[in-house]
Amino acid sequence: MRGRETAVRRAAVNWIVPLCIIVFCACAYFLTTEFDRVPPILKRGMQPADFPQLVIMLMGFLALWLAFVDKSTAPTPLPPVVYVSLGMMAGFLGLAQVDLFLALGVFGFCLTLIWGDRRWWALAIVAVVVPFGVFLLFDQAFDIRFPRGLLTNLWYG
Repeated sequence: MRGRETAVRRAAVNWIVPLCIIVFCACAYFLTTEFDRVPPILKRGMQPADFPQLVIMLMGFLALWLAFVDKSTAPTPLPPVVYVSLGMMAGFLGLAQVDLFLALGVFGFCLTLIWGDRRWWALAIVAVVVPFGVFLLFDQAFDIRFPRGLLTNLWYG
Protein backbone atom coordinates (compact mmCIF):
# COMPACT_ATOMS: atom_id res chain seq x y z
CA MET A 1 0.00 0.00 0.00
CA ARG A 2 2.87 2.36 0.82
CA GLY A 3 4.44 1.87 -2.64
CA ARG A 4 1.15 2.76 -4.37
CA GLU A 5 0.81 5.94 -2.31
CA THR A 6 4.36 6.98 -3.19
CA ALA A 7 3.74 6.32 -6.89
CA VAL A 8 0.59 8.44 -6.85
CA ARG A 9 2.39 11.29 -5.09
CA ARG A 10 5.26 11.06 -7.56
CA ALA A 11 2.79 11.26 -10.47
CA ALA A 12 1.16 14.29 -8.86
CA VAL A 13 4.48 16.06 -8.49
CA ASN A 14 5.77 15.14 -11.95
CA TRP A 15 2.63 15.60 -14.07
CA ILE A 16 -0.50 16.90 -12.33
CA VAL A 17 1.04 20.00 -10.76
CA PRO A 18 2.79 21.15 -13.97
CA LEU A 19 -0.38 20.47 -15.94
CA CYS A 20 -2.41 22.64 -13.55
CA ILE A 21 0.19 25.40 -13.87
CA ILE A 22 0.07 25.22 -17.66
CA VAL A 23 -3.76 25.38 -17.67
CA PHE A 24 -3.58 28.41 -15.37
CA CYS A 25 -1.01 30.03 -17.69
CA ALA A 26 -3.20 29.40 -20.74
CA CYS A 27 -6.21 31.02 -19.05
CA ALA A 28 -4.14 33.97 -17.83
CA TYR A 29 -2.58 34.45 -21.28
CA PHE A 30 -6.05 34.50 -22.83
CA LEU A 31 -7.11 37.20 -20.36
CA THR A 32 -4.12 39.35 -21.35
CA THR A 33 -5.28 39.34 -24.97
CA GLU A 34 -8.24 41.44 -23.82
CA PHE A 35 -5.99 44.34 -22.67
CA ASP A 36 -6.35 47.60 -24.56
CA ARG A 37 -3.58 48.47 -27.01
CA VAL A 38 -1.73 51.76 -26.79
CA PRO A 39 -1.88 53.83 -29.99
CA PRO A 40 1.43 53.82 -31.90
CA ILE A 41 1.90 57.56 -31.35
CA LEU A 42 1.87 57.07 -27.55
CA LYS A 43 3.81 53.83 -27.48
CA ARG A 44 7.17 54.22 -25.76
CA GLY A 45 8.05 50.59 -25.31
CA MET A 46 5.98 47.56 -24.53
CA GLN A 47 2.24 47.25 -24.87
CA PRO A 48 0.31 46.72 -21.60
CA ALA A 49 -0.11 42.99 -22.30
CA ASP A 50 3.52 42.31 -23.23
CA PHE A 51 5.06 42.04 -19.75
CA PRO A 52 2.32 39.81 -18.26
CA GLN A 53 2.53 37.60 -21.32
CA LEU A 54 6.30 37.27 -20.94
CA VAL A 55 5.92 36.30 -17.28
CA ILE A 56 3.17 33.81 -18.16
CA MET A 57 5.33 32.24 -20.88
CA LEU A 58 8.21 31.94 -18.41
CA MET A 59 5.88 30.22 -15.93
CA GLY A 60 4.72 27.83 -18.66
CA PHE A 61 8.30 27.05 -19.66
CA LEU A 62 9.25 26.37 -16.03
CA ALA A 63 6.20 24.10 -15.64
CA LEU A 64 7.29 22.12 -18.72
CA TRP A 65 10.80 21.96 -17.27
CA LEU A 66 9.31 20.66 -14.04
CA ALA A 67 7.34 17.97 -15.89
CA PHE A 68 10.06 16.69 -18.21
CA VAL A 69 13.43 17.45 -16.62
CA ASP A 70 13.03 17.66 -12.85
CA LYS A 71 12.61 14.16 -11.42
CA SER A 72 12.83 14.95 -7.73
CA THR A 73 10.99 12.87 -5.17
CA ALA A 74 7.62 13.83 -3.79
CA PRO A 75 7.78 16.38 -1.00
CA THR A 76 6.54 15.65 2.48
CA PRO A 77 2.93 16.62 3.16
CA LEU A 78 2.35 20.19 4.27
CA PRO A 79 1.55 20.86 7.93
CA PRO A 80 -2.04 21.85 8.78
CA VAL A 81 -1.02 25.45 9.55
CA VAL A 82 -0.38 25.93 5.80
CA TYR A 83 -4.00 25.06 5.00
CA VAL A 84 -5.22 27.38 7.76
CA SER A 85 -3.09 30.13 6.21
CA LEU A 86 -4.61 29.50 2.81
CA GLY A 87 -8.09 29.61 4.32
CA MET A 88 -7.24 32.92 5.93
CA MET A 89 -6.67 34.34 2.46
CA ALA A 90 -10.40 34.00 1.80
CA GLY A 91 -11.04 36.01 4.95
CA PHE A 92 -8.52 38.58 3.77
CA LEU A 93 -10.34 38.95 0.46
CA GLY A 94 -13.64 39.45 2.26
CA LEU A 95 -12.23 41.97 4.72
CA ALA A 96 -10.43 43.80 1.90
CA GLN A 97 -13.87 44.74 0.58
CA VAL A 98 -14.33 46.74 3.80
CA ASP A 99 -10.82 48.24 3.84
CA LEU A 100 -7.58 47.00 2.28
CA PHE A 101 -5.32 48.18 5.09
CA LEU A 102 -7.57 46.86 7.82
CA ALA A 103 -7.45 43.51 6.01
CA LEU A 104 -3.66 43.70 5.73
CA GLY A 105 -3.32 44.39 9.45
CA VAL A 106 -5.71 41.66 10.58
CA PHE A 107 -4.29 39.13 8.13
CA GLY A 108 -0.70 39.91 9.13
CA PHE A 109 -1.53 39.73 12.84
CA CYS A 110 -3.40 36.42 12.55
CA LEU A 111 -0.81 34.89 10.24
CA THR A 112 2.02 35.82 12.57
CA LEU A 113 0.05 34.45 15.51
CA ILE A 114 -0.84 31.06 13.96
CA TRP A 115 2.73 30.55 12.78
CA GLY A 116 3.77 30.73 16.41
CA ASP A 117 5.20 34.18 17.10
CA ARG A 118 4.07 35.47 20.49
CA ARG A 119 6.25 38.59 20.80
CA TRP A 120 3.84 41.51 21.23
CA TRP A 121 6.14 43.98 19.50
CA ALA A 122 6.49 41.73 16.42
CA LEU A 123 2.71 41.33 16.24
CA ALA A 124 2.29 45.11 16.53
CA ILE A 125 4.81 45.75 13.77
CA VAL A 126 3.16 43.30 11.42
CA ALA A 127 -0.38 44.43 12.26
CA VAL A 128 0.11 48.21 12.38
CA VAL A 129 3.48 49.45 11.18
CA VAL A 130 3.74 47.41 7.97
CA PRO A 131 0.28 48.27 6.57
CA PHE A 132 0.74 51.93 7.56
CA GLY A 133 4.20 51.98 5.96
CA VAL A 134 2.89 50.41 2.76
CA PHE A 135 0.06 52.94 2.66
CA LEU A 136 2.38 55.90 3.18
CA LEU A 137 4.89 54.63 0.65
CA PHE A 138 2.35 54.23 -2.12
CA ASP A 139 0.16 57.21 -1.21
CA GLN A 140 2.88 59.78 -0.51
CA ALA A 141 5.90 58.59 -2.51
CA PHE A 142 4.18 57.12 -5.57
CA ASP A 143 0.97 59.21 -5.52
CA ILE A 144 -1.23 56.12 -5.82
CA ARG A 145 -4.65 56.55 -4.26
CA PHE A 146 -6.23 53.49 -2.78
CA PRO A 147 -9.90 52.50 -2.89
CA ARG A 148 -12.02 54.04 -0.16
CA GLY A 149 -12.60 52.03 3.00
CA LEU A 150 -12.95 52.49 6.74
CA LEU A 151 -9.36 53.55 7.38
CA THR A 152 -8.64 55.17 4.03
CA ASN A 153 -11.70 57.41 4.46
CA LEU A 154 -10.07 58.77 7.63
CA TRP A 155 -6.96 59.70 5.66
CA TYR A 156 -8.59 60.99 2.48
CA GLY A 157 -11.36 62.84 4.34
